[in-house]
Amino acid sequence: MPLETTYKTRLPLYGPLKIQSLEAYLAESRETFEERYTSDFPYVLEVNNFKFHYFLGEGAFGKVVLAEYKAFEGSFYAVKTIRKKLLVKNGQVKGALNEKRILQSLNNPFVIRLEYFAKDQSYIYYILPFICAGEMYTHLKLWRKFEENVSRFYAAQVVLGLEYVHFLGLVFRDLKPENLLIDHHGYLKITDFGFAKKLNGRTYTFCGTPDYIAPEIITGQGYGKAVDWWSMGVLVFEMNSGYQPFISNEQLKKFTNITKCQYVMPSVFSGELKDLINHLLQTDVTKRFGNLKRGVEDIKEHAWFKNIDWLELLNRRVASPYVPKDAETVSHKYFPGLKPKSSWNVSSYPEFTEQFEEF
Repeated sequence: MPLETTYKTRLPLYGPLKIQSLEAYLAESRETFEERYTSDFPYVLEVNNFKFHYFLGEGAFGKVVLAEYKAFEGSFYAVKTIRKKLLVKNGQVKGALNEKRILQSLNNPFVIRLEYFAKDQSYIYYILPFICAGEMYTHLKLWRKFEENVSRFYAAQVVLGLEYVHFLGLVFRDLKPENLLIDHHGYLKITDFGFAKKLNGRTYTFCGTPDYIAPEIITGQGYGKAVDWWSMGVLVFEMNSGYQPFISNEQLKKFTNITKCQYVMPSVFSGELKDLINHLLQTDVTKRFGNLKRGVEDIKEHAWFKNIDWLELLNRRVASPYVPKDAETVSHKYFPGLKPKSSWNVSSYPEFTEQFEEF
């Protein structure tokens, strides 16, 4: 299939969709992912095609900015600005290229994707869809905790998103509420693939966010995709309680609690919810749901998800139990770090041309 044709098959961002078979969709997705990952991204623009409005937040190597595509008034994007100098200084050029190639290759209703790419003398720019209700983290703080039907709705989407990511041969490694964006329909998208990796056997890199990392990452024994299902267990616990299970002010104590799986299950959790969490927060990876012989089916067929129609959900045809109010107005309510854009310095000459030739 020609490259330009593979991009024409991209799914609409917000649905509803018409996927008839999950199995067929996944098989086709893996084929097109490999084609896109190894090919040049066709949607490259000059950064002056965009008008920058507000800073939405900040990352390790730059800021996330709300930008408007000048050619289409009212067409807004979240632009991840990344300083070349910082990537070179921290030895992260290959990591950034891997993230770009992954983002340009994704095509799933619950996963973010690259819409356009740009670079100038000093920066590279990942131009992503603007998901207007912001991070799940912000909504959890507003609610304190989710009602069980809301957390189930979001957990099911994360299951489908991780199933897709794993089917492509990737491990995500940074699942947390800050990396789940909620749109104006109340659906979510997994974002930030900076730690994602194409997996061939075990990997040993210590990475992720301390509250959510799996015990096998801490012990350094090597790990695989099962680490994402552990993080899923932490996420499900947190959505329903308002706090993480292994919370501690001391990181060493936190890691001890994780490796020994020492936490207190809230008594208010339903029996089905407790059972699912127990099967996800399992230190023995040979017993952890998502990593057994039946894979993700053990999770999807669990009693806590018994009322989920997985194909309907994949097609975004299930009414969300939570639709954010005033989500189409950019405000501090959903973007606490929102502030007016100030200019950033761009060199008058190209920087690190050779290092960023493949971008």
